[in-house]
Amino acid sequence: MYDILSLAIAITLATSLFICIKWRDVRCTGPTPLSLVAFLAILFTSGLDVGLIMFPLVEFPVYATEQPYSFTNPLAIEFGFWGFLVWAFYFLTTFYFCIVEPRVGLFQLKPIRWINNAVVIATCAFTAYLFLSYVPSYIEGIGDAQQYLLVGLIILAAVFSSTDIRYVRVLSLTSSALFIALTAVMIIASGALVEGYLASAANLSGYFTNIHRFISPITDYHGWYLFWWFAWSIMIGQFVARFVSGLKTWQLLLALLVVPSIAIALWFSALYYYFVNDIAVVGVLGTAMVILGVIFVVNSLDSLIRLYTDNLTIDVNSIGRKKYVLGNWLLLASLVLLYQLTPFKIEWVGLVVIGLYAAIYILLFKRRKELIRSFGGIDNSTSR
Repeated sequence: MYDILSLAIAITLATSLFICIKWRDVRCTGPTPLSLVAFLAILFTSGLDVGLIMFPLVEFPVYATEQPYSFTNPLAIEFGFWGFLVWAFYFLTTFYFCIVEPRVGLFQLKPIRWINNAVVIATCAFTAYLFLSYVPSYIEGIGDAQQYLLVGLIILAAVFSSTDIRYVRVLSLTSSALFIALTAVMIIASGALVEGYLASAANLSGYFTNIHRFISPITDYHGWYLFWWFAWSIMIGQFVARFVSGLKTWQLLLALLVVPSIAIALWFSALYYYFVNDIAVVGVLGTAMVILGVIFVVNSLDSLIRLYTDNLTIDVNSIGRKKYVLGNWLLLASLVLLYQLTPFKIEWVGLVVIGLYAAIYILLFKRRKELIRSFGGIDNSTSR
């Protein structure tokens, strides 16, 4: 299974590099272009969830003690699992849905369409399930019934938010601003001087000097992360491609690889300072992290619900708000229980996505002459 994963990663990264070189000046524009700030906010908050906020403090001790991660420091490992190179998956799918899919319409083919929607729904439910699994670590003393109630309310909020596209933009910009504010507050509350924080952040260099090690799974846990990223990649590309506003291909790659990674690096460096100096995150700071984590979950679910309902042509106007909210809530809640009560795993969804990638590559190869003719008309000013 990991051989398939490693091969898929290598092909994905090679394809991204080829596209950026071959069509570096092609302009990418989606059907609902937004400002660069709004686009990056939607990308960042849709492509990440509560794990970004809460996982590092739990995972740093593991990376500090287990031998497979000993080639560098825990901050570099954590950043490698979340930042920079893995965002090339999103670049590839965003470019595809901006430039290629409108010309070939492969996702309109019934088998691909249904598999794609099944993947989106399954991964959407996994986001809620992941929060359910880790909420006892976030909220001390929370009971089982309270956990399920909280997750049920989060799903309900996300479904309601997905009823209007305006909520996506507002939620994304708000949560991005709160994320930046919380990062600053965490740094100040830690008592770290500028020198101390910069010394913490300097550990990130361990990722870039060992970047080649992150292309294939370091451990089973890293493999789980990579399958998770694959599961997200196609649907996030579909969603954020709608909001791209005239970025050239190389600019799109830079935006996806660098901008979210800067925010991730700043946050992880702050948390790493807490870890190294054995500073407990409790009280108001702990509560703030949980609240922001909940907002990130709502953001992620909102984006994915809107994506699969649009793909299935299910909207509030066609079926009514009550049916829309109740139907989506029941669907996602049921799938969360499926993850909870059965052996169903996100790795299986990731494998399906890799298979979908393979099918798309094969179909594009078969249509290569048609595609080449279509791309022959692309110049530096081409948009959607």
